[in-house]
Amino acid sequence: MATDERKLVDEQIEALFASHPPADTPEREFWGAQFDHGLAWVQHAEGFGGLGVSPRWQGEVDRRINEAGGSTRNRYLNVLGIGMGAGTIMAHGTDEHQQRFLRPMFACEEIWCQLFSEPGAGSDLAALATSAKQEGDTWIVNGQKVWTTLGHLAKWGLLVTRTDPDLPKHAGLTYFIVDMEADGVDVRPLYQITGEAEFNEVYFTDTPIPDDLRVGEVGQGWAVAMTTLMNERVAIGGSVSPRGSGSISLAVEAWEKLHGQDGDPVQRDQLLSYWAEAEAMRLTTLRAKEAAKQGTPGPEGSTAKLHWADLNKAITSFTMDLMGPEGMTYPGGYEFTRPDQTSNRGTSAHKAFLRSRANSIEGGTSEIMKNILGERVLGLPGEPRVDKNIPWREVPRS
Repeated sequence: MATDERKLVDEQIEALFASHPPADTPEREFWGAQFDHGLAWVQHAEGFGGLGVSPRWQGEVDRRINEAGGSTRNRYLNVLGIGMGAGTIMAHGTDEHQQRFLRPMFACEEIWCQLFSEPGAGSDLAALATSAKQEGDTWIVNGQKVWTTLGHLAKWGLLVTRTDPDLPKHAGLTYFIVDMEADGVDVRPLYQITGEAEFNEVYFTDTPIPDDLRVGEVGQGWAVAMTTLMNERVAIGGSVSPRGSGSISLAVEAWEKLHGQDGDPVQRDQLLSYWAEAEAMRLTTLRAKEAAKQGTPGPEGSTAKLHWADLNKAITSFTMDLMGPEGMTYPGGYEFTRPDQTSNRGTSAHKAFLRSRANSIEGGTSEIMKNILGERVLGLPGEPRVDKNIPWREVPRS
């Protein structure tokens, strides 16, 4: 079976390269062709960007594209779509959703964002208050979302709303795809310590959403949202970068610039320890991705996300210590910008340090990750939830 899968994947890679040479084809054109050859998400069914094979072959596809001079940067240019939206649409969307959205998503012709968190519903997502009321074949949405990455660029958003306040908070939710250019959508930047406004707050005022953009059944939004969140944790903590890349490369660069072959042996030992830990995590993540089964990721994604957040913060802090007084400056200042991609890549050591502070918050706080691992992996008793079975409208809110 594995031999047949490899043969199929190899044939499609060769056909793709013959018709669209990776080094010479414009990125979006290449990504569209990659989708058409079933090499976008190889585990998807044919016609939906896949070949119906094990997801373990995706790493091989991406490796060969990069080696041939092509680009796989669409996976972080449109990480909310490719990393989270695609899996949700395949698991819960209609055939029309899959036909309409997946190809332009993968080709980065349409950028996506996630509209989950609210000022009063962060770690407790089920407490959200943004309402959707049905009027015929249309839903009217009112409310506020926050920490919306790349909302200023997005054409489409993954939106969870409350459609029945008389049910317990997990039961009265419904999930939609929302047009970010629709009437009543107001995207406002949030200025961060890096000087960027990667995040946004989004206001909905009588925003209409057609019922055919509903994902899943009415009242089943929590189950759909869990699919998105599990994919998010894999996308954030489960990406496999080249050996020695990322924040550890910035630490090594700082060491070589400041010390060369000399320097404090204690700091050198610490640098090597971090390098080994980063490599161990990279290899562990690689094995986990290769062993992953097709379908909704499980709670194991929380393991990688939790450890990656702590390790990334530790490495970037160590790099600042290596740099000494130079680490106290911020080259370029804090000029306000609105980036065209997430801020985790292609960055300076200073920016990486500042940006890493969010790693243990975004995609679910580290405390939430520990709860997930404790309850769903270790089988420990859950925390008391006194508001789980009462109507949402009766739950006290600040």
